[in-house]
Amino acid sequence: MTLREIKATVPLGAPPVWAVLERRLFDALDEAWRAFAARYCGPDGRLIYHGQGEERDGADDFYEAFFNWPALYQLGGADDLLDATKHHWEGVTAQLTELGYLVDEFERGYDWFHQGESLLLFYGICAADPRDERFRDLARRFAGLYLPGSANYDAELDLIRAPHNGAGGPRYGLQREWASYHADLESMRPYGLPLRDLPGITAWADLADPGNAGRMGAAMSERLGRGDVAINLAATSLAVNAWLYDGDDRYRDWALRYIGAWQERAAANHGVLPDNVGPSGKVGELHGGRWYGGIYGWQWPHGLYSVGAAAAIAAVNAHLLTGDQAALAIGRDPLDTVYGHARQAPVTGTEMSTSDRWLAELGEEAGRPTMLVPNRHDDRGWFDFQPPQLGLPVWLWHTGLAEQDADRIDRLRAASGYDWTTVRAFRNKEEAGHEAPWLEFLRGANPGFPEAMLATALGQVQRRMALIDADHADLSTIHVHHWQRLNPVLTEALLQLVTGTPQVLYNGGLLPARLAYFDADRHRPGLPADVAALVDSVRPDGVRVELVNLGLSRTRRVVVQAGAFGEHDIDRAVVTGAEPGYPGDPRSYTAPPITEAEREVVVGGPRLLVELPPGRRIRLDLHTTARVRTPSHQHY
Repeated sequence: MTLREIKATVPLGAPPVWAVLERRLFDALDEAWRAFAARYCGPDGRLIYHGQGEERDGADDFYEAFFNWPALYQLGGADDLLDATKHHWEGVTAQLTELGYLVDEFERGYDWFHQGESLLLFYGICAADPRDERFRDLARRFAGLYLPGSANYDAELDLIRAPHNGAGGPRYGLQREWASYHADLESMRPYGLPLRDLPGITAWADLADPGNAGRMGAAMSERLGRGDVAINLAATSLAVNAWLYDGDDRYRDWALRYIGAWQERAAANHGVLPDNVGPSGKVGELHGGRWYGGIYGWQWPHGLYSVGAAAAIAAVNAHLLTGDQAALAIGRDPLDTVYGHARQAPVTGTEMSTSDRWLAELGEEAGRPTMLVPNRHDDRGWFDFQPPQLGLPVWLWHTGLAEQDADRIDRLRAASGYDWTTVRAFRNKEEAGHEAPWLEFLRGANPGFPEAMLATALGQVQRRMALIDADHADLSTIHVHHWQRLNPVLTEALLQLVTGTPQVLYNGGLLPARLAYFDADRHRPGLPADVAALVDSVRPDGVRVELVNLGLSRTRRVVVQAGAFGEHDIDRAVVTGAEPGYPGDPRSYTAPPITEAEREVVVGGPRLLVELPPGRRIRLDLHTTARVRTPSHQHY
C-alpha cells in the first residue's frame, strides 16, 4: 500500500521541555538495561541465581525482571534491545527448565495470576518481531495447550480443569509451601484465612497449632486445587496472541467460547462474576454453594485485584477478537458490582490488605476521605475497602472508547477526595498507578503532566541505578523478587505520552496501543533517533499527536499507525504547517515570526509517513475509523 506522505514545516524554535525530557528518558533507559544485564545476567542470558528451585513453585519472577523490555524496543529503544531481550528469554527459559519449572519451554502448571505475569515478556517479543518464526511457532504451541481436545480444557463443560495448569496438563492441588498453612506465613497474614468454614479455625492465631495448619493445608489442596477459577480467564491471551499471527479461527473460537462460559455464569449469579466452578461444572461446588472462595478469588487473597484484572484482560481480548462493545461486559461487571458498595473514608485509619500501595500513590492526601470500594467478599459480605485501582476502568475505556466507560471514570473522579493532577514519585510492581494525572492531561485539565511525568520517570531510573550500584546481596540467599525490584526499565510514561495508551494489564494483558510508530529508514518499530512524540487528545473518532525532530542535521522519517495491530483507519489528518520565511535574514538578531496554518490531508489507510527535517515539528489531528480490518501482529 502506498503511504500518504506529509512533511513537517513548522520550525521548532525553543525545544519543548517535554520533548527534551522524553529523548533523555530513552537514552537513560538504554543505558540502564545494559547495566542491569551486566550486573545480574550470565553470558547465556540467564539470571545469576544460586538458590534452589524447591524454594518456590512457579516461573513468573524470573521472567518479570524483563517484562517491559520489548515494549521499550517498540517505542524506540536501542536497535540491539530486541536481540538482547530474546537472549534473556532463551537463557531464563533454559534456566527454569533445569530448575524443573518448565516443560517444553512452558510453565509446568501454575495459577494464571502468576502465569500472566510470566508471559508479558513472551507476548512483548511476539508483538515486537512477528517475523521471528521460532516465537510464532511457540505462540501456536502454547495456545494449543488450552484448545478443545487438550488435557487442560474440558470441552463438554467449558472449563479449565484445575487452577494450576500448563504444559503438564491440570496440576491438581497447590504449591508445596502451603501443604501446612501455618501462622508463620507472615506475608499472607494481611489476607486472612484462605478458607473460613473449617471447624476450630476462625482466626489467624489458630494456625499456630500444627494440627490446624495441616488441616488448612489439606483442605486448601482439595478445595482450592481443583476445578476452574476466574483468573484462568487470563489464559485467553495465549489464544489471542496466536490468532494475531494469522487469524486462525481455532484460537478465536476457543477464547470467545471460554469467555462466554464465564459471562453466562455471571449472568446466572445476578451479574456478579463468580470465582470458582467445580469439576462437574457447578459454581460453588467445592465451597458449599458459594460463588466466592476460589483461589485468587473474591474471598482470598486479593479479590478485585486478581478477579477484576483477569476479567479486564478477557474483556480486552474479546473486543480485539470481535470489535464488539458488548464484549467488554465481562470486565465491566466486576467493577460496577464493587463500585455499587462504595463508601467515603481516608486510607489512613481504614483497615485494608494493601495499604502500603495506597500510601505511596496518594502520599500526603491519604488522610483525606475518598472513594473506597470493597475488594473482597466472604460470608459476612463485602470487605477490604480500598481506593479503586484505576488501571482496570481505564483499560475498558481505552479499548472501546465507549461513553459508558468514560462516564464510569468521571464518576470515580467526582468521588475521589484527592487531587488527580498530582504526579507522585513512586513505582509499584506493575509500573502503573499514574493514570489519574494522565487522564486529567487528556481532558485538558493538567497541562504540566508531560514534564512532571517524564521527570518523575527519570528520577525513578536514577534510583534504580543507584540501588543496583549499592546492591551487594548474596546471590545464594536473595529473594526471587530481587531482580524485578531492581529492573530499571520504565515504560508507563512513554506508553501514555508517545502512544496514548495505559500501562499493560500486568497479570497477562496484551498491548493494543492507540498509536504505533515505525522508523522508515531503519525498518524497525519505534520512533527514530532525535524524534519525540506527544499524544494530548484521545476521542472516539481520533487522536491528536505532536511530533518533534530535536536533531540539528538529519531528516527523520517516521510512520504513524492507528492501532498497534493495524486495525483502524486514518481517514484524514488535520496538520500544521508554516508559512515561508524561516530562518530569515542572518543580519537580523531575531528569527522572523512563525505563522502557522492548518490543512486537511486525506489518508485513507492505517498508516501515514511523516518526514521530519531537523528542527521541525508537526501536529497531526488524526480522524479515524475504528476496526476497519482484522487486528494482526504488524510487520515492517
